[in-house]
Amino acid sequence: MGNYRNFKLVTYFVAHAAARVTREELEQQLAFIERHMRLDKVYLEPWRGELASHEQIEMCREVFHAHGIEVAGGLTTVIPTPDGAKPKQRLFNTFCYNDPAMRAKLKEVCGFIGGHFDEFIIDDFFFTDCCCEACVKAKEAFNASHGITDGSWQAYRLDLMKKISVEDVIAPARAANPDCKITIKYPNWAESYQETGYNPAEQRKLFDMLYTGTETRDPVTTDQHLPRYLSFSLMTYFESMWPGHNGGGWFDTFDSHITEHYLEQAYLTAFAKPKEMMMFCFQSLVDNMYTPALGFQLDKLDALLDHAGSPMGIACYLPDDSQGEDNVQDFLGMVGLPVVCTPYFPENEKQILLTRASACDPQVVDRLEAWLRRTGGDALVTSGFIEATLDKGIQRLTSIRPRGRRVSCDRYRVEAHRREYISTFPMGERPVTLPVMEFRNNATWAVVKGSHGEESYGLLLRDAYCDGRLWTLAVPDAFPDFYHMPAGALSRIRQAMPVNGVWLEGPARVGLFVYDNDAVVIHPFVMEGVQRTLVRLHVEGAKALTTPHDGRRIEPLYVRDGEAVFELPAMPGRYVLYQIER
Repeated sequence: MGNYRNFKLVTYFVAHAAARVTREELEQQLAFIERHMRLDKVYLEPWRGELASHEQIEMCREVFHAHGIEVAGGLTTVIPTPDGAKPKQRLFNTFCYNDPAMRAKLKEVCGFIGGHFDEFIIDDFFFTDCCCEACVKAKEAFNASHGITDGSWQAYRLDLMKKISVEDVIAPARAANPDCKITIKYPNWAESYQETGYNPAEQRKLFDMLYTGTETRDPVTTDQHLPRYLSFSLMTYFESMWPGHNGGGWFDTFDSHITEHYLEQAYLTAFAKPKEMMMFCFQSLVDNMYTPALGFQLDKLDALLDHAGSPMGIACYLPDDSQGEDNVQDFLGMVGLPVVCTPYFPENEKQILLTRASACDPQVVDRLEAWLRRTGGDALVTSGFIEATLDKGIQRLTSIRPRGRRVSCDRYRVEAHRREYISTFPMGERPVTLPVMEFRNNATWAVVKGSHGEESYGLLLRDAYCDGRLWTLAVPDAFPDFYHMPAGALSRIRQAMPVNGVWLEGPARVGLFVYDNDAVVIHPFVMEGVQRTLVRLHVEGAKALTTPHDGRRIEPLYVRDGEAVFELPAMPGRYVLYQIER
């Protein structure tokens, strides 16, 4: 594939630097990076609000080629307010696509890039939030012609950015170079795409490839508050969306105040088996302590991926243009549920996850009922899904009726998976606020309950339907409160949804990644309160585990009812791949 066996290592060179860097400076900067890692490719950007000259672009290309590094193009769709023009209401200087002068500049730039490169990627500013008078009038006219009466922007912006993709980007680039291939990079804020015009449902029919933003930042002190599991799950979402056309995962050095938080972006991107690992950006890698740290890990990740098949997991259905319970699937991933994502209803999977976002599909309850009948599988649905489908027929499948009550719980009752085993009553770290999922006793059964005082409330509830099982999970008001639930409660939730016969027993904030070749990866996240511990991996039909990196063979702690249980060390920030012998 390149300098690494399982992925290409690539970076992005921004236009401001391309316009000004000297050959000597570029050689010095590249020498630092090459001391620590082996670059395969650079995306060289001519435009990011200013246009680098032909001479500068060609000089940079020559230097990279001399080092054996492939060069493609890049584009960031931002533009400053022209001198003398009235500033527009827009974030990050994104284009106003109702401004003829701005559209003309975008066409010019795309023609320039197409003329210089056979391939280029669009950075994730290819959206619109402009609310100038021209945009408001265009939106109102669109809504009136399409019978939209609520004044919303979504449908208008989706249609607008589809048109801009064709007319202002693809057409001028292909006019300059008919062979030019164009990749659209999508940001990490997937639940917000439709509000600003990102339109994967249509754009995947237009562009040649797509790319995934896997940057997550610090979740406490920055605006995005994204759980790091997203760096894995969003990769699986786009690979499922357009198999073979997800070009890679793009992470960066910014707003990661702990080295391990930066590195975990790379780890989780790699766990998703990317074609390319994109480090944004070249300039931020120079003279940065993250660079040698990542370089050290790249060979280890490459060796791990030698033994990993294709990712598999509980398939979370996130339809195109959906929103609801933002990123709840990633918080579940952070507590040890192996979640993968897809924009298509997962008809052929044995374990599925449906959230409030899934309910944006008006046929979702019918699909779920048919799936339970046909597969006899396990469907985990969130309390938000139940609330959103009360008018869509969910009553056919469960007696649960949420009434809008909330309760604060600090103690739990965990029913053993077999009646002859003893239930446990663990305490949580702190009170957690849960929605009350009222249900009819013996029609629906509470397997895990939260309690406070004398009363208890369903946290994990089970319904049977034909040969399938419907599991309902009461989601706390604050999703990170999953981290504060006791290990016994979380383990029982995981036990209900084994993937390939595998589930994890242990505390929160330990990731489990499952592959279709009987490989699993365990990775405890570096987070406050996470300490070295022991976890137990339950594997149906296993004889032993092996660790390919050092050749160890691990025997089960015990075997019960055909399930082998392995006790394994879990060190924060240390990922380990285990191969299952069955």
